[in-house]
Amino acid sequence: MKIYERIRLFRLPDTFVKRSISNLLLASCLSFTILAPQSVAIANSQIEYQVKAAFIYNFIAFTQWPDKSDRAINFCVYGENDFGDEINKLQSKPVNNRSIRVEHIYNPEELKDCQAIFFSKSVKNNLSSILKNLQNESILTLADNPDAISQGVTINMDVVNEKIVFEVNLGAARRSGLDISSKLLQLAAKVY
Repeated sequence: MKIYERIRLFRLPDTFVKRSISNLLLASCLSFTILAPQSVAIANSQIEYQVKAAFIYNFIAFTQWPDKSDRAINFCVYGENDFGDEINKLQSKPVNNRSIRVEHIYNPEELKDCQAIFFSKSVKNNLSSILKNLQNESILTLADNPDAISQGVTINMDVVNEKIVFEVNLGAARRSGLDISSKLLQLAAKVY
């Protein structure tokens, strides 16, 4: 007996299969509509911050610090961590033979030990005063707040038409002694 004949012996009637598939689809649709708003929002947020973590890696890769040592780049997240574990994956990706060390900082006095800092939305009210304390330090400052560039952040990300875009404050980068690659500047939505 050939294999396809054996399979045909165990075949269920078409009506049973159609009914089972219909019931499964109906159950799936009902469960999805009940859970959809919350799960879609969570999924969109997770995807957004996965993409932002990839952008941050590239921002670091296309930035030159005046300190040309081979030591690790100390990347700090200040405020709430919206990235989850995604941001910690940067530690496994070296940049120009330098490793990245990710730290979550809660004390603004410790920020001067960072080479790059991401300021979460939770600190937007204190951002300008924090940045004043970091003036003239060789720190790449990053955010995803609507008015972060005007407050002095070097690179700010935003979501426009379901795409991540970024703007660069070249003046802030130069005051910090940072050299941002022209390749990165060409991809920016705006350069100030």
